[in-house]
Amino acid sequence: MRKLIIIGSGPAGYTAGIYAARAKLEPLILAGEIHGGQLMNTTVVENWPGSKTGIMGPELMREMREQAQKFGAEIIDKNVVKVDFSKRSFTIDDYQAEAVIITTGASSLMLGVPGEKELLGRGVATCAVCDAPFYKEKIAVVAGGGDAACEDSLALTKFAKQVYLVVRRDSLRASKIMAERVMKHPRIKIFWNTQVKQILGGQKVEAVEFTNGEKLTTDGVFLAIGHQPATGIFKSQIDLDFKGYIITGLNKDYPTMTGVAGVFAAGDVVDHRYKQAITAAGMGCMAALDAEKWLENIK
Repeated sequence: MRKLIIIGSGPAGYTAGIYAARAKLEPLILAGEIHGGQLMNTTVVENWPGSKTGIMGPELMREMREQAQKFGAEIIDKNVVKVDFSKRSFTIDDYQAEAVIITTGASSLMLGVPGEKELLGRGVATCAVCDAPFYKEKIAVVAGGGDAACEDSLALTKFAKQVYLVVRRDSLRASKIMAERVMKHPRIKIFWNTQVKQILGGQKVEAVEFTNGEKLTTDGVFLAIGHQPATGIFKSQIDLDFKGYIITGLNKDYPTMTGVAGVFAAGDVVDHRYKQAITAAGMGCMAALDAEKWLENIK
């Protein structure tokens, strides 16, 4: 029996672990076989507060992990395959816990084309808000047609000299105002009815090839076709929205609590708007404080 089990890692999970461990909850973090979240696939993180020269994503995750362990969190790199929240104590695989924090995150949807995985973090990216400053006076390609793709394209225009938006249909799915801003911007060119066939490059992205055979030289490719929250094992256990994100905020006393008392959630598994490392970490802190307070109040 554990007081608290944290399912998942990344900024939310590790931050929750730091706060819970300092609160003497002796948390167990089931971090996943591929632990550390999306930052493990990034290079320099320049917008992390307190790191004025930037920090490599994997290094940041390693430091947060070690900090949680320093204060007494136990971390096991295993994937959780089954949970039962129908009664307390909660069952997570072969473990039991009085409270649970879910921080399983979300993953960016990929195009599934050659060169995509090989060049991830070397010109292939999933967050223009994070990486746009690296594209000063460079060329960038954005794949997608919704609000996220439009937002990424506009964010890149603050730095890049040219942005190409690749849309597989003949219209944008984005809101009307976002679509108008993109179509009127002088540094954004839209390729309609076009799809990326492959991403080319050696040590970094050099070009993209489209399905019509045309090639375009570029310094980077941003994937903006959506995210998939890692909530498959929770579908029959807690409330999810229509996109699969965990619903929280139903209890005003515990804003990070789900519809099941004692089960909390934080980070990208909840947040489909901001999707930043710092917001995930902040939510991890909130969830740990909520869990601590809830455990005290049920005694």
